[in-house]
Amino acid sequence: MNDAGGQSPGGHTERRSLAEKLEHLLAITTPAGQRPPSNEDIATAINIAAGEKTISATYVWQLRTGRKTNPTMRHLESLAQYFGVSAAYFLSDEESRKIDDQLALLGALKQSDARSIALRSTGLSESSRRALHSMIDQLRKLEGLPDDELGQEETAR
Repeated sequence: MNDAGGQSPGGHTERRSLAEKLEHLLAITTPAGQRPPSNEDIATAINIAAGEKTISATYVWQLRTGRKTNPTMRHLESLAQYFGVSAAYFLSDEESRKIDDQLALLGALKQSDARSIALRSTGLSESSRRALHSMIDQLRKLEGLPDDELGQEETAR
């Protein structure tokens, strides 16, 4: 399978295995302070949603550890449904990057402070929104945080 992830600091596309993608999805979908679901939890949820035994905990473990690397489309679709993503996440380098970006944005919006800032900026003029964006960029620099690529794309529009 051709799996890929994001970009390395040099701008080169990094390829990620299916196991790495699964672990990434688990990491970003598990609420802070909670333990990630076990292989048994994942298999049980998938089987309940399917209404039949579709996957075993052992097979989930094999996929997560890279011992199995070529699942059936049915397994990929079941895993995608479990994580709330398209099966294309596992099949297309471009789709996995897009979905990762969307999930990162969703995670940021779940932070109450980020959501509050976004909601309070509603109704501001374009020049005020640009000023707010510039202030956020400056604060990120002061705190040594990486550039906000999503925000730069929005500014370019």
